Amino acid sequence: MYKENSIRELTQVIKADWKNVYFGAVPYLDAMCQLQTIEDSFYLDSGRSVVNYFLANAQTWRGQIAREVKAELKRRLK
Repeated sequence: MYKENSIRELTQVIKADWKNVYFGAVPYLDAMCQLQTIEDSFYLDSGRSVVNYFLANAQTWRGQIAREVKAELKRRLK
């Protein structure tokens, strides 16, 4: 469902769905807003590491949209 979306577009979906974002996920979510693909960099961090750290801090985000977006992000990490 989200295969065609850029990382930046996925962050818009996340922000619209996750009302009380866990404080540990906020900096990574903000960094993801600057990424078009997982191969991009955010300053000295790779897009892969930003997405990995976001996923590690997004455990409290639940629901159907959360499962679908997380699955897509994990797919892109492979």
